[in-house]
Amino acid sequence: MTPFILVSIFVFVLGTIFGSFFNVCIHRFPREESILWPSSRCPACQKPIAWYDNIPLLSALLLKGRCRHCDVVIAPRYFVVELVTGFFYLWIWFYFGLTTKALVCVVLFSLLLIATVVDLECQIIPDETSLGGLGAGLVLSALIPSLHGEVLWWKSFLSSLAGAFAGGAVIYLTGLVGGWIFRKEAMGGGDVKLLAMLGAFLGWKKVILVYLLAPMLALPLGLFLKFVKRQEIIAYGPFLSLAGWLSFLWGDQFIAWYLGGMG
Repeated sequence: MTPFILVSIFVFVLGTIFGSFFNVCIHRFPREESILWPSSRCPACQKPIAWYDNIPLLSALLLKGRCRHCDVVIAPRYFVVELVTGFFYLWIWFYFGLTTKALVCVVLFSLLLIATVVDLECQIIPDETSLGGLGAGLVLSALIPSLHGEVLWWKSFLSSLAGAFAGGAVIYLTGLVGGWIFRKEAMGGGDVKLLAMLGAFLGWKKVILVYLLAPMLALPLGLFLKFVKRQEIIAYGPFLSLAGWLSFLWGDQFIAWYLGGMG
């Protein structure tokens, strides 16, 4: 096999391994449990999972998605997260190559994936991803000034800080206005911290794009749930995450296209 194929296989396998770890985070963050101890256990019978039953993707296929000890079906989410992480890490490798932007992309994708799945399952966004990601965004912005199109580290850091403030402030104010109009909480604190985290990675211009794009992404599902399922509340974090991901990848092109159209 060629070196490119070997590296691609390595990246995919590495992604599935990280995906397995992300499953631990997804399960334990909402329960405020340590992600380091104890070792992985069956959610049903609580028996430790042996290393040979914890191989990403393969173990789930060999065990047919069941626990070896109690035969309870393991949630398909575990397999899906491992598979999605592997494919996305592979795609990032194809798209960016071995670059600093690929590193940042991997970090951001990982944070957004965990936040999205936790929000879908538990309707919360864990501080470990939002506040931890906020710190990571600020540090990476200082270390990699090109992330914000700068050369000097302090200018990039200030852009990151401005983005974090803009993201948190704009959605916090939206929540205040929405709460005043509808007489109930319109925006959760987790959403505020998540958009602040995205601002640290994106800067203030692209985080405003996220703020505008997320409602458009959420609208079709929101209408379906409200008028068909009679459900009033939906998890907004996944739409912020999707808008943030799209803005990180192609935000500059979209803004340039929009401003060009206005001209």
